[in-house]
Amino acid sequence: MVFLSIPNGETLSVDVNPNATTVSAFEQLIHQRTDLPQPLLRYSLRMRNPSLANPDSILLSDLGVSRFSTLIIQIPLLGGMQAGGAAPPPPKPRLDFLNSRPPSNYVAGLGRGATGFTTRSDIGPARAAPDLPDRSAAAAAAPAPVEKVEDDEEAEEKGYDENQKFDEFEGNDAGLFANAEYDEDDKEADAIWESIDQRMDSRRKDRREAKLKEEIEKYRASNPKITEQFADLKRKLHTLSADEWDSIPEIGDYSLRNKKKKFESFVPIPDTLLEKAKKEKELVMALDPKSRAAGGSETPWGQTPVTDLTAVGEGRGTVLSLKLDRLSDSVSGQTVVDPKGYLTDLKSMKRTTDEEIYDRNRARLLYKSLTQSNPKNPNGWIAAARVEEMDGKIKAARLQIQRGCEECPKNEDVWLEACRLANPEDAKAVIARGVKLIPNSVKLWLEAAKLERDEENKSRVLRKGLEHIPDSVRLWKAVVELANEEDARILLHRAVECCPLHLELWLALARLETYENSRKVLNRAREKLSKEPAIWITAAKLEEANGNTQMVGKIIERGIKTLQREGVVIDRENWMNEAEASERAGSVATCQAIIKNTIGIGVEEEDRKRTWVADAEECKKRGSIETARAIYAHSLTVFLTKKSIWLKAAQLEKSHGSKESLDALLRKAVTYVPQAEVLWLMGAKEKWLAGDVPAARAILQEAYAAIPNSEEIWLAAFKLEFENKEPERARMLLAKARERGGTERVWMKSAIVERELGDVEAERRLINEGLKQFPRFFKLWLMRGQLEERFNHLEQARKAYESGLKHCPECVPLWLALANLEERVTGLNKARAILTTARKKNPHVDELWLAAIRVELRHDNKREAEHLMSKALQECPTSGILWAADVEMAPRPRRKTKSMDAMKKCDRDPHVTAAVAKLFWQDKKVEKAGAWLKRAVTLAPDIGDFWALYYKFELQHGTEESQKEVLAKCVACEPKHGEKWQTISKAVENAHQPIDVILKKVVIALSKEQKAAA
Repeated sequence: MVFLSIPNGETLSVDVNPNATTVSAFEQLIHQRTDLPQPLLRYSLRMRNPSLANPDSILLSDLGVSRFSTLIIQIPLLGGMQAGGAAPPPPKPRLDFLNSRPPSNYVAGLGRGATGFTTRSDIGPARAAPDLPDRSAAAAAAPAPVEKVEDDEEAEEKGYDENQKFDEFEGNDAGLFANAEYDEDDKEADAIWESIDQRMDSRRKDRREAKLKEEIEKYRASNPKITEQFADLKRKLHTLSADEWDSIPEIGDYSLRNKKKKFESFVPIPDTLLEKAKKEKELVMALDPKSRAAGGSETPWGQTPVTDLTAVGEGRGTVLSLKLDRLSDSVSGQTVVDPKGYLTDLKSMKRTTDEEIYDRNRARLLYKSLTQSNPKNPNGWIAAARVEEMDGKIKAARLQIQRGCEECPKNEDVWLEACRLANPEDAKAVIARGVKLIPNSVKLWLEAAKLERDEENKSRVLRKGLEHIPDSVRLWKAVVELANEEDARILLHRAVECCPLHLELWLALARLETYENSRKVLNRAREKLSKEPAIWITAAKLEEANGNTQMVGKIIERGIKTLQREGVVIDRENWMNEAEASERAGSVATCQAIIKNTIGIGVEEEDRKRTWVADAEECKKRGSIETARAIYAHSLTVFLTKKSIWLKAAQLEKSHGSKESLDALLRKAVTYVPQAEVLWLMGAKEKWLAGDVPAARAILQEAYAAIPNSEEIWLAAFKLEFENKEPERARMLLAKARERGGTERVWMKSAIVERELGDVEAERRLINEGLKQFPRFFKLWLMRGQLEERFNHLEQARKAYESGLKHCPECVPLWLALANLEERVTGLNKARAILTTARKKNPHVDELWLAAIRVELRHDNKREAEHLMSKALQECPTSGILWAADVEMAPRPRRKTKSMDAMKKCDRDPHVTAAVAKLFWQDKKVEKAGAWLKRAVTLAPDIGDFWALYYKFELQHGTEESQKEVLAKCVACEPKHGEKWQTISKAVENAHQPIDVILKKVVIALSKEQKAAA
């Protein structure tokens, strides 16, 4: 970019590159834009470089012109003479002393007393003065060249020129480097300095913009807009209800001009207006002569009230009633008007607005122009016809599309549109003309077949189309769908000959043929489509369907190898999807063969176990059980000794398999992993649940032989005998376990057996012996205290609990048992002190806080209970049992708010979920209560209290089927925890009761508690 200042005072910008534009090209460009003569431009450029010789080879940058430079075009003032005039007067000669060098001690004005100051001319310029040419008047006046040379020598001796011009921009230093050459070094230096300037400017620019942005933000903060001032109020508008919106008063118009009273004048109504209104209300019973002459079809203007809208509405209602009466059945008195159809007709009536009419007229003119300017464009004709159709002018639309068919006879879309717009009687003729002109159009043949009502005629039309387009797959599919099985087989034979590369036709033919012919068809298809895996999968399904399961694996294996030789990439995910599809189709062997041959493709060796287990779990979630079973089966052939895979396979068989398959799998598992206790125990439990106790004993004996020192197997054998009411056998097994150095669990189970048998002394002896060996096992201390409590030995029970707390100070159940005992014996104060001590030694334990709150509530200290609850929620803000108790303690109006706070703090806690379900239950919101109770048992299936609450709810509001379903799910989950559940299930009288019985007893206990609270 270069700026140019021309003589008329304007400044032009010229988009040129000084480093690539020559002087000659620049002169031509300026001459074209400004009509300035090129000699004038060259004269101005010569002033920048007098040595300008060849303008075609010299660039603008050689003249010192850079980007954003300004060139000034100057007009030389050349003198002349008038015709017949005298010669100009000679110039006035300069004085001689003005051309000589001043003395070294010369001070200008010293003779006039001008001393005491020094000018720049006294000390010279800041830089060395250049060698300037002599431009003195004496040199100009002397005609002899010898004197010119002398003057030049004198100028060189001076070192400066007195007649040097003063430049307005650069001052006296304008000509400092006027005679210097502008070489490549100067150009490089200018480029470097220019880049430095740009860099510095960019740095300042970022700082400047940041400062400007900060000032703008500061100004906006101090002077906010009106919309920003009310932004918070606008955000709160979404909380307003519909009634609050309606109650907002209208602002009205309170301007001054509306407050002024308008001048109102009242004048009497003329009789003519009254007479006219009377006539408008009259009912004319006879025709006037003009209307009678026209046959009664013409109504005089004077008898049509156009101003009385009420009369118009009444007349319309009268006409409508007459039409309905005419449609009614006069004999039976029943109407024959279809109300739904009539309303549909009313709804289908279009209301055309002025804007729509205007838009349609514009569109009509636009498409008219399009069809006239480009009549061979089919889209224009189709659009024009549809505009007429939207306007309700179906005849005009048919005429438009007919012209389109004439102008574009080879376009199938035009003929399809003409067929759509034509009458049902004319549609066949229209499509016949289209098919005649475009016999290779598949769409037209399909549309022609669609117009036929008889399937035979449709088939005839499609076959006619296949004569013209034998390689159309759509036509073949359509004609095969209309044919019977025998004709379809014949048609498909011809179809695969015409379309040999279409897979669906081959597969359809293979499904219709016999077993032998299907094999031949698939072999032919494999030759034509060698890269299609679906052919191999179909062949495997065919063999499986005909009982040749041993061939299925070979076919899949051979197919994968063949596809790999053909260069087909075996996608593991796609083949697994094909396996799942085969399972859904009932081809289990094909599914297993696909999994076996493709499950390991593309999986690293170290990732196989993790990947295969994840694949099996995903298939299990999608319901593809056979696919998951096949994955586990193949995994177990690779990882024979991996206990986790055997467990997952066993869980799959337990959930979706049969008892025989599970037993076979577990037998195989313990053969390869004999040290896995859980597999032995699972097998024994399944036999026990099936009622085969001897088989369960045999399995446990085998397990004991394989793992002789396994405590889990000893305890499982004890449980088997104990649950089957064989206490002597159970006692003997536990005695052997104690002799072999059993753990604390063995001593606890031994004491439980003696308690069941009623031998108190043996129970006490076993507990004491166990405590000597395991003094830090808190359950034995609890059993000792409970034993003393059963016989009302409260002092001994207190000592047992206190001794247990000395050894197990962090045991919460011991603290709770001691507090309950003291509350019963000594009262509130002692229990409160014990719970306070427990909270100090065990901070952040919500159970201790809840026990303290319940103690206060049992003694009607509600205020103290609320105080403790607030402190408890501060110390344990995410405790579900505390929030649930807080919801139940709150007054009824505040329970909803409390429940919302509880859900915010612990959303997925089962205790809070059950508390919210109780609120819905109390408010008679049965569906919500049932959903929340179901969510509670899903979150914590091991807590029996929630199952009891859910079962109680179903007993009140559910059906018999839902009650059985809840009971079955509870039995399957086998809950073991819960405050009420443990109290009832661990009672001596309920030792051998099944889960369903315990569930019903817990429900009865909940009902009693609810009645007592009410």
